Amino acid sequence: MGRRKNKPFLEGVRIEAVAAEGKSLAHIDGKVLFVPQTIPGDVVDVQVGRVRSGYMEGRMVRLVEPSPDRIEPFCEHFGICGGCSWQQLPYPLQLQFKQRQVEDQLRRIGHLELPEVSPILGSEATREYRNKLEYTFSRRRWILEGEDPEGLCDEERCGLGFHVSGMFDKVLDIRHCHLQKEPSNVIRLFVKQYALEHHLAFFDLRAQEGFLRNLMVRTASTGEIMLLVVFGPDAAAMPEEREALLDAVSQRFPEITSLYYVVNGKCNDSLEGLACSLYRGADAIYERMEDLRFKIGPKSFYQTNSAQAYRLYSVVRDFVGYGDAAAAGGRKPLIYDLYTGTGTIALFLARLASRVVGIEYVAEAIEDASVNASVNGIDNAVFFAGDMKDILTSGFIASQGSPDIVVLDPPRAGIHPDVAAVLLEAAPQRMVYVSCNPATQARDLAVFAPHYDILRVQPVDMFPHTTHVENVVLLERR
Repeated sequence: MGRRKNKPFLEGVRIEAVAAEGKSLAHIDGKVLFVPQTIPGDVVDVQVGRVRSGYMEGRMVRLVEPSPDRIEPFCEHFGICGGCSWQQLPYPLQLQFKQRQVEDQLRRIGHLELPEVSPILGSEATREYRNKLEYTFSRRRWILEGEDPEGLCDEERCGLGFHVSGMFDKVLDIRHCHLQKEPSNVIRLFVKQYALEHHLAFFDLRAQEGFLRNLMVRTASTGEIMLLVVFGPDAAAMPEEREALLDAVSQRFPEITSLYYVVNGKCNDSLEGLACSLYRGADAIYERMEDLRFKIGPKSFYQTNSAQAYRLYSVVRDFVGYGDAAAAGGRKPLIYDLYTGTGTIALFLARLASRVVGIEYVAEAIEDASVNASVNGIDNAVFFAGDMKDILTSGFIASQGSPDIVVLDPPRAGIHPDVAAVLLEAAPQRMVYVSCNPATQARDLAVFAPHYDILRVQPVDMFPHTTHVENVVLLERR
Protein backbone atom coordinates (compact mmCIF):
# COMPACT_ATOMS: atom_id res chain seq x y z
CA MET A 1 0.00 0.00 0.00
CA GLY A 2 2.12 2.85 -1.24
CA ARG A 3 1.62 6.47 -0.38
CA ARG A 4 0.18 8.73 -3.07
CA LYS A 5 2.28 11.59 -4.29
CA ASN A 6 1.00 15.03 -3.28
CA LYS A 7 -1.70 13.46 -1.09
CA PRO A 8 -1.43 13.71 2.71
CA PHE A 9 -0.55 10.63 4.73
CA LEU A 10 -2.05 11.10 8.17
CA GLU A 11 -0.83 9.14 11.17
CA GLY A 12 -2.70 8.48 14.41
CA VAL A 13 -6.09 9.85 13.36
CA ARG A 14 -8.78 9.24 15.97
CA ILE A 15 -12.16 8.56 14.40
CA GLU A 16 -14.88 10.66 16.04
CA ALA A 17 -18.29 9.82 14.63
CA VAL A 18 -20.30 7.86 12.09
CA ALA A 19 -21.12 9.61 8.82
CA ALA A 20 -23.33 8.68 5.86
CA GLU A 21 -22.86 5.72 3.50
CA GLY A 22 -20.93 3.57 5.94
CA LYS A 23 -18.08 6.00 6.44
CA SER A 24 -16.85 7.50 9.68
CA LEU A 25 -15.24 10.89 10.15
CA ALA A 26 -12.57 12.86 11.95
CA HIS A 27 -11.57 16.54 11.86
CA ILE A 28 -8.13 17.47 10.57
CA ASP A 29 -7.03 21.14 10.50
CA GLY A 30 -10.60 22.37 10.19
CA LYS A 31 -11.56 19.88 7.48
CA VAL A 32 -13.74 16.82 7.75
CA LEU A 33 -11.96 13.58 6.89
CA PHE A 34 -14.15 10.64 5.79
CA VAL A 35 -12.69 7.14 6.23
CA PRO A 36 -14.64 3.95 5.37
CA GLN A 37 -14.36 0.70 7.37
CA THR A 38 -13.65 2.59 10.58
CA ILE A 39 -15.77 3.19 13.67
CA PRO A 40 -15.74 5.87 16.38
CA GLY A 41 -12.84 5.32 18.76
CA ASP A 42 -10.50 3.76 16.18
CA VAL A 43 -7.01 5.27 15.85
CA VAL A 44 -5.81 4.79 12.27
CA ASP A 45 -3.21 5.82 9.73
CA VAL A 46 -4.96 7.23 6.67
CA GLN A 47 -3.86 7.72 3.08
CA VAL A 48 -5.89 10.64 1.71
CA GLY A 49 -7.17 10.10 -1.82
CA ARG A 50 -9.42 13.10 -2.44
CA VAL A 51 -9.11 16.66 -1.22
CA ARG A 52 -11.88 19.22 -1.59
CA SER A 53 -12.32 22.71 -0.16
CA GLY A 54 -14.24 21.55 2.90
CA TYR A 55 -13.45 17.86 3.27
CA MET A 56 -11.09 14.99 2.49
CA GLU A 57 -11.62 11.30 1.77
CA GLY A 58 -9.10 8.60 2.57
CA ARG A 59 -8.61 4.91 3.25
CA MET A 60 -7.36 3.21 6.37
CA VAL A 61 -3.81 1.95 5.84
CA ARG A 62 -3.25 0.69 9.38
CA LEU A 63 -5.42 0.17 12.42
CA VAL A 64 -3.15 1.59 15.12
CA GLU A 65 -5.56 1.16 18.02
CA PRO A 66 -8.98 -0.46 17.66
CA SER A 67 -12.02 1.14 19.23
CA PRO A 68 -13.20 -0.66 22.38
CA ASP A 69 -16.48 -1.15 20.50
CA ARG A 70 -14.92 -2.84 17.45
CA ILE A 71 -15.78 -6.51 16.86
CA GLU A 72 -14.45 -9.02 14.37
CA PRO A 73 -16.46 -9.10 11.09
CA PHE A 74 -18.19 -12.46 10.66
CA CYS A 75 -17.88 -12.67 6.86
CA GLU A 76 -14.68 -13.59 5.03
CA HIS A 77 -15.66 -11.23 2.20
CA PHE A 78 -15.98 -8.16 4.42
CA GLY A 79 -14.29 -5.04 3.07
CA ILE A 80 -14.31 -6.13 -0.59
CA CYS A 81 -17.93 -7.13 -1.10
CA GLY A 82 -20.08 -4.03 -1.33
CA GLY A 83 -22.59 -5.20 1.30
CA CYS A 84 -22.74 -5.49 5.11
CA SER A 85 -20.31 -2.61 5.64
CA TRP A 86 -21.04 -2.30 9.39
CA GLN A 87 -20.04 -5.79 10.52
CA GLN A 88 -17.32 -4.34 12.75
CA LEU A 89 -20.01 -2.54 14.78
CA PRO A 90 -22.05 -4.39 17.44
CA TYR A 91 -25.69 -4.46 16.37
CA PRO A 92 -26.97 -2.33 19.29
CA LEU A 93 -24.54 0.41 18.22
CA GLN A 94 -25.70 0.12 14.62
CA LEU A 95 -29.22 0.82 15.83
CA GLN A 96 -28.07 3.81 17.87
CA PHE A 97 -26.33 5.35 14.86
CA LYS A 98 -29.31 4.73 12.58
CA GLN A 99 -31.63 6.34 15.12
CA ARG A 100 -29.33 9.34 15.31
CA GLN A 101 -29.11 9.51 11.51
CA VAL A 102 -32.89 9.79 11.23
CA GLU A 103 -33.16 12.49 13.90
CA ASP A 104 -30.20 14.51 12.57
CA GLN A 105 -31.42 14.51 8.98
CA LEU A 106 -34.99 15.43 9.80
CA ARG A 107 -33.79 18.33 11.94
CA ARG A 108 -30.75 19.45 9.92
CA ILE A 109 -32.13 19.08 6.40
CA GLY A 110 -35.84 19.61 7.00
CA HIS A 111 -35.56 22.01 9.97
CA LEU A 112 -38.59 20.16 11.28
CA GLU A 113 -40.30 20.32 14.64
CA LEU A 114 -40.36 16.74 15.84
CA PRO A 115 -42.03 14.87 18.65
CA GLU A 116 -39.88 12.43 20.58
CA VAL A 117 -38.64 9.92 18.01
CA SER A 118 -39.68 6.38 18.90
CA PRO A 119 -36.88 3.87 19.51
CA ILE A 120 -35.84 2.15 16.31
CA LEU A 121 -37.34 -1.28 15.68
CA GLY A 122 -34.36 -3.61 15.25
CA SER A 123 -34.39 -6.84 13.30
CA GLU A 124 -34.65 -10.03 15.35
CA ALA A 125 -32.57 -11.82 12.70
CA THR A 126 -29.31 -10.04 11.87
CA ARG A 127 -28.11 -12.74 9.48
CA GLU A 128 -29.97 -14.80 6.89
CA TYR A 129 -32.75 -12.23 6.88
CA ARG A 130 -33.04 -11.63 3.13
CA ASN A 131 -35.59 -13.44 0.97
CA LYS A 132 -33.90 -12.52 -2.31
CA LEU A 133 -30.31 -12.43 -3.59
CA GLU A 134 -29.00 -11.78 -7.09
CA TYR A 135 -25.58 -12.98 -8.19
CA THR A 136 -23.52 -12.13 -11.28
CA PHE A 137 -21.35 -14.45 -13.39
CA SER A 138 -18.02 -13.01 -14.51
CA ARG A 139 -15.19 -14.50 -16.52
CA ARG A 140 -12.86 -11.89 -14.99
CA ARG A 141 -13.51 -11.97 -11.26
CA TRP A 142 -11.91 -9.71 -8.66
CA ILE A 143 -8.35 -10.91 -7.95
CA LEU A 144 -7.72 -11.17 -4.21
CA GLU A 145 -4.66 -9.80 -2.47
CA GLY A 146 -1.92 -12.42 -2.51
CA GLU A 147 -3.15 -14.10 -5.70
CA ASP A 148 -0.89 -14.15 -8.75
CA PRO A 149 -3.00 -13.03 -11.73
CA GLU A 150 -0.48 -14.46 -14.19
CA GLY A 151 -0.69 -17.88 -12.56
CA LEU A 152 -4.48 -18.23 -12.88
CA CYS A 153 -6.01 -20.29 -15.65
CA ASP A 154 -9.23 -19.16 -17.37
CA GLU A 155 -11.42 -21.29 -15.09
CA GLU A 156 -9.77 -19.86 -11.99
CA ARG A 157 -10.54 -16.36 -13.22
CA CYS A 158 -14.28 -17.08 -13.33
CA GLY A 159 -16.48 -16.00 -10.46
CA LEU A 160 -20.09 -15.96 -9.34
CA GLY A 161 -20.97 -13.40 -6.72
CA PHE A 162 -21.51 -9.70 -6.07
CA HIS A 163 -20.19 -6.58 -7.73
CA VAL A 164 -17.28 -4.95 -5.94
CA SER A 165 -18.42 -1.57 -4.64
CA GLY A 166 -18.09 1.15 -7.26
CA MET A 167 -16.88 -1.15 -10.06
CA PHE A 168 -19.43 -2.28 -12.62
CA ASP A 169 -17.14 -4.84 -14.27
CA LYS A 170 -15.59 -6.42 -11.16
CA VAL A 171 -17.33 -9.31 -9.44
CA LEU A 172 -16.18 -10.85 -6.19
CA ASP A 173 -16.49 -14.63 -6.18
CA ILE A 174 -18.55 -15.51 -3.09
CA ARG A 175 -17.83 -18.66 -1.15
CA HIS A 176 -20.44 -18.10 1.56
CA CYS A 177 -22.98 -15.32 1.98
CA HIS A 178 -24.64 -14.90 5.38
CA LEU A 179 -27.62 -12.92 4.08
CA GLN A 180 -29.95 -15.71 2.96
CA LYS A 181 -30.86 -19.10 4.37
CA GLU A 182 -29.75 -22.27 2.69
CA PRO A 183 -29.99 -23.71 0.14
CA SER A 184 -29.01 -20.32 -1.33
CA ASN A 185 -25.25 -20.85 -1.07
CA VAL A 186 -25.45 -24.52 -2.04
CA ILE A 187 -27.46 -23.72 -5.18
CA ARG A 188 -25.03 -20.99 -6.24
CA LEU A 189 -21.97 -23.18 -5.74
CA PHE A 190 -23.58 -26.09 -7.58
CA VAL A 191 -24.43 -23.96 -10.63
CA LYS A 192 -20.93 -22.50 -10.68
CA GLN A 193 -19.27 -25.91 -10.49
CA TYR A 194 -21.58 -27.34 -13.17
CA ALA A 195 -20.77 -24.44 -15.47
CA LEU A 196 -17.02 -24.91 -15.02
CA GLU A 197 -17.17 -28.68 -15.54
CA HIS A 198 -19.21 -28.26 -18.72
CA HIS A 199 -17.15 -25.33 -20.03
CA LEU A 200 -20.07 -22.92 -20.14
CA ALA A 201 -18.86 -19.35 -20.66
CA PHE A 202 -19.30 -16.93 -17.78
CA PHE A 203 -20.44 -13.44 -18.78
CA ASP A 204 -17.94 -10.85 -19.96
CA LEU A 205 -19.21 -7.58 -18.52
CA ARG A 206 -17.17 -5.44 -20.92
CA ALA A 207 -17.68 -7.40 -24.13
CA GLN A 208 -21.32 -8.19 -23.18
CA GLU A 209 -21.05 -11.83 -24.19
CA GLY A 210 -21.26 -15.19 -22.50
CA PHE A 211 -23.58 -18.10 -21.72
CA LEU A 212 -24.37 -17.45 -18.04
CA ARG A 213 -25.16 -13.96 -16.77
CA ASN A 214 -27.07 -13.82 -13.46
CA LEU A 215 -28.65 -16.02 -10.84
CA MET A 216 -31.55 -14.99 -8.57
CA VAL A 217 -32.62 -16.98 -5.53
CA ARG A 218 -35.89 -16.18 -3.74
CA THR A 219 -36.93 -17.86 -0.50
CA ALA A 220 -40.24 -17.42 1.29
CA SER A 221 -41.13 -17.85 4.95
CA THR A 222 -43.53 -20.55 3.72
CA GLY A 223 -40.50 -22.65 2.72
CA GLU A 224 -41.02 -22.18 -1.02
CA ILE A 225 -37.97 -21.47 -3.20
CA MET A 226 -37.70 -19.81 -6.60
CA LEU A 227 -34.62 -19.90 -8.81
CA LEU A 228 -34.22 -17.72 -11.89
CA VAL A 229 -31.26 -18.48 -14.17
CA VAL A 230 -30.45 -15.52 -16.39
CA PHE A 231 -28.58 -16.62 -19.50
CA GLY A 232 -26.43 -14.33 -21.60
CA PRO A 233 -26.75 -13.72 -25.36
CA ASP A 234 -24.63 -16.78 -26.26
CA ALA A 235 -27.32 -19.05 -24.80
CA ALA A 236 -29.90 -18.03 -27.40
CA ALA A 237 -28.38 -20.48 -29.87
CA MET A 238 -27.65 -23.21 -27.28
CA PRO A 239 -31.02 -24.63 -26.15
CA GLU A 240 -29.64 -28.10 -25.36
CA GLU A 241 -27.01 -26.71 -23.00
CA ARG A 242 -29.65 -24.51 -21.33
CA GLU A 243 -31.95 -27.44 -20.72
CA ALA A 244 -29.14 -29.67 -19.49
CA LEU A 245 -28.15 -27.13 -16.83
CA LEU A 246 -31.75 -26.57 -15.73
CA ASP A 247 -32.37 -30.33 -15.58
CA ALA A 248 -29.26 -30.80 -13.45
CA VAL A 249 -30.37 -28.08 -11.03
CA SER A 250 -33.90 -29.48 -10.84
CA GLN A 251 -32.63 -32.99 -10.15
CA ARG A 252 -30.13 -31.86 -7.50
CA PHE A 253 -32.59 -29.53 -5.73
CA PRO A 254 -36.12 -30.98 -5.79
CA GLU A 255 -37.01 -28.47 -3.05
CA ILE A 256 -36.98 -25.67 -5.68
CA THR A 257 -40.69 -25.09 -6.15
CA SER A 258 -40.41 -22.62 -9.04
CA LEU A 259 -37.62 -22.80 -11.65
CA TYR A 260 -37.44 -20.03 -14.26
CA TYR A 261 -35.01 -18.91 -16.93
CA VAL A 262 -34.60 -15.92 -19.23
CA VAL A 263 -32.15 -14.98 -21.97
CA ASN A 264 -30.91 -11.42 -21.54
CA GLY A 265 -29.09 -9.94 -24.52
CA LYS A 266 -29.44 -6.34 -23.34
CA CYS A 267 -26.59 -4.11 -22.22
CA ASN A 268 -27.86 -4.06 -18.62
CA ASP A 269 -29.04 -6.60 -16.07
CA SER A 270 -32.59 -5.26 -15.85
CA LEU A 271 -35.29 -7.79 -16.68
CA GLU A 272 -37.67 -5.08 -17.86
CA GLY A 273 -39.16 -6.01 -21.21
CA LEU A 274 -37.95 -9.63 -20.99
CA ALA A 275 -40.25 -12.63 -20.69
CA CYS A 276 -39.23 -15.07 -17.97
CA SER A 277 -39.98 -18.69 -18.94
CA LEU A 278 -41.22 -21.19 -16.37
CA TYR A 279 -39.14 -24.34 -16.82
CA ARG A 280 -40.48 -26.44 -13.97
CA GLY A 281 -42.76 -26.15 -10.95
CA ALA A 282 -45.29 -23.53 -9.87
CA ASP A 283 -45.51 -20.15 -11.58
CA ALA A 284 -44.93 -18.30 -8.29
CA ILE A 285 -44.05 -18.59 -4.65
CA TYR A 286 -46.21 -17.09 -1.89
CA GLU A 287 -45.36 -15.00 1.15
CA ARG A 288 -47.71 -14.75 4.11
CA MET A 289 -48.47 -11.76 6.31
CA GLU A 290 -51.14 -12.42 8.93
CA ASP A 291 -53.97 -13.97 6.90
CA LEU A 292 -52.88 -12.36 3.62
CA ARG A 293 -51.04 -14.21 0.86
CA PHE A 294 -48.80 -12.39 -1.62
CA LYS A 295 -47.96 -13.96 -4.96
CA ILE A 296 -44.32 -13.42 -5.94
CA GLY A 297 -43.14 -14.01 -9.49
CA PRO A 298 -39.60 -13.72 -10.88
CA LYS A 299 -39.95 -9.97 -11.45
CA SER A 300 -42.17 -9.09 -8.51
CA PHE A 301 -41.09 -6.53 -5.92
CA TYR A 302 -41.42 -7.60 -2.31
CA GLN A 303 -39.60 -6.24 0.72
CA THR A 304 -36.46 -8.35 1.05
CA ASN A 305 -36.68 -8.72 4.84
CA SER A 306 -40.04 -10.46 5.30
CA ALA A 307 -40.15 -10.31 9.10
CA GLN A 308 -39.26 -6.62 9.23
CA ALA A 309 -41.65 -5.86 6.37
CA TYR A 310 -44.45 -7.07 8.61
CA ARG A 311 -43.27 -4.78 11.42
CA LEU A 312 -42.97 -1.86 8.99
CA TYR A 313 -46.47 -2.37 7.61
CA SER A 314 -47.81 -2.77 11.14
CA VAL A 315 -46.39 0.68 11.95
CA VAL A 316 -48.08 2.11 8.85
CA ARG A 317 -51.38 0.53 9.86
CA ASP A 318 -51.01 1.89 13.39
CA PHE A 319 -50.33 5.39 12.06
CA VAL A 320 -53.27 5.23 9.65
CA GLY A 321 -55.59 4.47 12.55
CA TYR A 322 -53.76 6.67 15.08
CA GLY A 323 -55.83 8.37 17.77
CA ASP A 324 -59.28 7.85 19.20
CA ALA A 325 -61.27 9.63 16.48
CA ALA A 326 -61.28 8.26 12.92
CA ALA A 327 -59.56 10.54 10.44
CA ALA A 328 -62.64 10.52 8.22
CA GLY A 329 -65.08 11.50 10.96
CA GLY A 330 -66.38 8.09 11.99
CA ARG A 331 -66.68 6.47 8.56
CA LYS A 332 -64.08 4.29 6.91
CA PRO A 333 -61.53 6.51 5.12
CA LEU A 334 -60.62 6.64 1.45
CA ILE A 335 -56.91 5.82 1.36
CA TYR A 336 -54.43 6.55 -1.43
CA ASP A 337 -51.33 4.33 -1.46
CA LEU A 338 -48.77 6.11 -3.62
CA TYR A 339 -45.80 4.13 -4.99
CA THR A 340 -47.76 1.02 -4.07
CA GLY A 341 -45.41 -1.51 -5.71
CA THR A 342 -47.22 -4.85 -5.74
CA GLY A 343 -49.88 -3.47 -3.42
CA THR A 344 -48.63 -4.98 -0.17
CA ILE A 345 -49.34 -1.90 1.96
CA ALA A 346 -52.60 -1.18 0.14
CA LEU A 347 -53.91 -4.70 0.74
CA PHE A 348 -52.66 -4.65 4.33
CA LEU A 349 -54.78 -1.53 4.91
CA ALA A 350 -57.84 -2.53 2.88
CA ARG A 351 -59.93 -3.62 5.87
CA LEU A 352 -59.54 -0.19 7.44
CA ALA A 353 -60.68 1.63 4.30
CA SER A 354 -63.82 2.24 2.36
CA ARG A 355 -61.56 1.97 -0.68
CA VAL A 356 -57.82 1.97 -1.41
CA VAL A 357 -56.38 3.58 -4.53
CA GLY A 358 -52.88 2.41 -5.41
CA ILE A 359 -50.57 4.05 -7.96
CA GLU A 360 -47.24 2.65 -9.17
CA TYR A 361 -44.88 3.38 -12.07
CA VAL A 362 -44.09 -0.27 -12.94
CA ALA A 363 -46.97 -1.80 -14.88
CA GLU A 364 -45.96 -5.37 -14.03
CA ALA A 365 -46.07 -4.53 -10.32
CA ILE A 366 -49.63 -3.26 -10.72
CA GLU A 367 -50.56 -6.52 -12.42
CA ASP A 368 -49.17 -8.35 -9.37
CA ALA A 369 -51.13 -6.02 -7.06
CA SER A 370 -54.39 -6.85 -8.84
CA VAL A 371 -53.61 -10.57 -8.67
CA ASN A 372 -52.84 -10.30 -4.94
CA ALA A 373 -56.12 -8.48 -4.35
CA SER A 374 -57.96 -11.32 -6.11
CA VAL A 375 -56.00 -14.02 -4.24
CA ASN A 376 -57.06 -12.47 -0.94
CA GLY A 377 -60.65 -11.74 -1.91
CA ILE A 378 -60.17 -7.98 -1.55
CA ASP A 379 -62.55 -6.02 -3.76
CA ASN A 380 -62.15 -2.49 -2.40
CA ALA A 381 -58.68 -1.83 -3.86
CA VAL A 382 -58.03 -0.38 -7.32
CA PHE A 383 -54.64 0.09 -8.94
CA PHE A 384 -53.25 2.39 -11.62
CA ALA A 385 -49.93 2.19 -13.48
CA GLY A 386 -47.92 5.18 -14.69
CA ASP A 387 -45.61 7.99 -13.67
CA MET A 388 -46.85 9.38 -10.36
CA LYS A 389 -46.65 13.04 -11.40
CA ASP A 390 -48.64 12.28 -14.56
CA ILE A 391 -51.36 10.19 -12.91
CA LEU A 392 -51.86 12.01 -9.62
CA THR A 393 -53.56 15.17 -10.87
CA SER A 394 -56.51 17.25 -9.73
CA GLY A 395 -58.60 15.53 -12.40
CA PHE A 396 -57.62 12.08 -11.12
CA ILE A 397 -58.60 13.03 -7.58
CA ALA A 398 -61.89 14.42 -8.81
CA SER A 399 -62.66 11.10 -10.51
CA GLN A 400 -61.46 8.77 -7.72
CA GLY A 401 -62.45 10.84 -4.71
CA SER A 402 -60.51 13.11 -2.40
CA PRO A 403 -58.36 11.02 -0.06
CA ASP A 404 -58.80 11.13 3.69
CA ILE A 405 -55.43 9.45 4.20
CA VAL A 406 -52.41 9.24 1.92
CA VAL A 407 -49.62 6.70 2.34
CA LEU A 408 -46.37 7.51 0.53
CA ASP A 409 -43.56 4.99 0.03
CA PRO A 410 -41.42 6.55 -2.72
CA PRO A 411 -38.01 5.44 -4.05
CA ARG A 412 -34.82 6.92 -2.58
CA ALA A 413 -35.15 10.11 -4.63
CA GLY A 414 -38.34 11.03 -2.78
CA ILE A 415 -41.42 12.61 -4.33
CA HIS A 416 -41.62 14.95 -7.32
CA PRO A 417 -42.55 18.60 -6.55
CA ASP A 418 -45.65 18.22 -8.72
CA VAL A 419 -46.82 15.34 -6.53
CA ALA A 420 -46.28 17.42 -3.38
CA ALA A 421 -48.27 20.29 -4.93
CA VAL A 422 -51.23 18.03 -5.75
CA LEU A 423 -51.20 16.58 -2.24
CA LEU A 424 -51.21 20.03 -0.69
CA GLU A 425 -54.18 20.93 -2.88
CA ALA A 426 -56.01 17.69 -1.99
CA ALA A 427 -55.32 18.37 1.71
CA PRO A 428 -55.83 14.87 3.15
CA GLN A 429 -56.41 14.85 6.88
CA ARG A 430 -53.52 12.50 7.45
CA MET A 431 -50.40 11.35 5.60
CA VAL A 432 -48.05 8.49 6.43
CA TYR A 433 -44.67 8.88 4.75
CA VAL A 434 -42.51 5.74 4.53
CA SER A 435 -38.94 6.34 3.35
CA CYS A 436 -35.74 4.42 2.75
CA ASN A 437 -33.84 7.73 2.61
CA PRO A 438 -34.37 10.08 5.58
CA ALA A 439 -32.51 12.87 3.76
CA THR A 440 -35.00 13.15 0.88
CA GLN A 441 -37.82 12.45 3.31
CA ALA A 442 -36.71 15.47 5.36
CA ARG A 443 -36.67 17.64 2.22
CA ASP A 444 -40.21 16.55 1.29
CA LEU A 445 -41.58 16.92 4.80
CA ALA A 446 -40.36 20.52 4.87
CA VAL A 447 -42.76 21.22 1.98
CA PHE A 448 -45.70 19.93 4.03
CA ALA A 449 -44.55 21.49 7.33
CA PRO A 450 -46.47 24.80 6.97
CA HIS A 451 -49.76 22.88 6.85
CA TYR A 452 -49.12 19.64 8.74
CA ASP A 453 -47.89 18.65 12.19
CA ILE A 454 -45.59 15.67 12.66
CA LEU A 455 -47.17 13.47 15.32
CA ARG A 456 -45.07 10.30 15.19
CA VAL A 457 -41.64 9.25 13.90
CA GLN A 458 -40.70 5.55 13.85
CA PRO A 459 -37.39 4.27 12.39
CA VAL A 460 -37.26 0.61 11.34
CA ASP A 461 -34.09 -1.35 10.58
CA MET A 462 -34.68 -3.51 7.52
CA PHE A 463 -31.03 -4.25 6.73
CA PRO A 464 -28.72 -5.10 9.64
CA HIS A 465 -24.97 -4.51 9.09
CA THR A 466 -25.72 -1.86 6.46
CA THR A 467 -26.14 1.89 6.81
CA HIS A 468 -29.68 1.81 5.37
CA VAL A 469 -32.66 2.67 7.53
CA GLU A 470 -36.40 2.98 6.90
CA ASN A 471 -38.38 5.69 8.59
CA VAL A 472 -42.13 6.20 8.99
CA VAL A 473 -43.60 9.64 9.75
CA LEU A 474 -47.20 10.46 10.61
CA LEU A 475 -48.48 13.90 9.55
CA GLU A 476 -51.80 15.43 10.58
CA ARG A 477 -53.37 18.46 8.89
CA ARG A 478 -53.76 21.48 11.15
